[in-house]
Amino acid sequence: MKVLWLQSGGCGGCTQSMLCAEPRPLFDELRDAGIEFLWHPALSLESGDEALQVLEDCAEGRRPFDVLCVEGAMLRGPNGSGKFHLMAGNGRPLTEWVERLARHARWVFAIGSCTAYGGLSATTPGNPLEACGLQYDSDSSGGLLGAGFVSTGGLPVVNIAGCPTHPGWVVDTLEKLALEGLNVSDLDEFGRPLLYAEQLVHHGCARNEYYEFKASAEKHSDLGCLMENLGCKGTQAHADCNLRPWNGSGSCLKGGFACIACTEPGFESPGHAFQETPKLAGIPIGLPTDMPKAWFVALAALSKSATPKRVRDNAVVDHTVIRPAVKKAGK
Repeated sequence: MKVLWLQSGGCGGCTQSMLCAEPRPLFDELRDAGIEFLWHPALSLESGDEALQVLEDCAEGRRPFDVLCVEGAMLRGPNGSGKFHLMAGNGRPLTEWVERLARHARWVFAIGSCTAYGGLSATTPGNPLEACGLQYDSDSSGGLLGAGFVSTGGLPVVNIAGCPTHPGWVVDTLEKLALEGLNVSDLDEFGRPLLYAEQLVHHGCARNEYYEFKASAEKHSDLGCLMENLGCKGTQAHADCNLRPWNGSGSCLKGGFACIACTEPGFESPGHAFQETPKLAGIPIGLPTDMPKAWFVALAALSKSATPKRVRDNAVVDHTVIRPAVKKAGK
């Protein structure tokens, strides 16, 4: 399965993330699944005229390929011309290249939230870059390729969203496509692969006991739940970050940082500081995705009334001060 990869308006962080794929070396893993990069701007030997020839042959249908992966937002400005981002050595807008290549790709992958929804490139007031995703403009269907786009393989754009994406999300999606095939039923409502998007970041969080008892951190070094005061959106973000650790061991929450829901459209413009929790009458505005507010309030009140002293005291310090009690068997 041949993969063609382009980079557009972004930081290149999704490529950097992919290079950290584990547990096996990236290229060994892909090769054993029958996957090869036809061209990648950071990883391929071809550059200059040679690279442009590869792209032109693919865009004209002379050189077959399977998957078009695009990393970074589509910069349509100014005035829809795409001239804010021209292909080096060629002078054509990258948006034009993407449209031409997408017509010949069997499948099209948006790598990262910038490519999926517009992401950080679209955050400047008024969006002067006219940045958008491949098939979404924030949470609205459309984007560069249009709401009705379907690749020759029969799928809409596959949005491997994240900022950056977890390396496993990219590798596993490519491998599933190569070895088993990928169907519409394998994607969620925003075109994200269910292999990671059917989970919530909240699942597997090391702070879940504090969440259950609503024992909240008051500052970033505290051990407690980060939802009530420090902006955590782990109960709203679709991803398996705490079940599939980064680099085998870490996640934002394990590192002491609140989840900012980077797999969700519009995450980059929450309307408040990322590490703050907006509240209305003392109740966080952003509640778990499928819990009515009245239930949350009732559960929170009950949970706080039953919070063990160990959990309450440990929540507001940077290390465990009270260990779980030890009981003899049968007691």
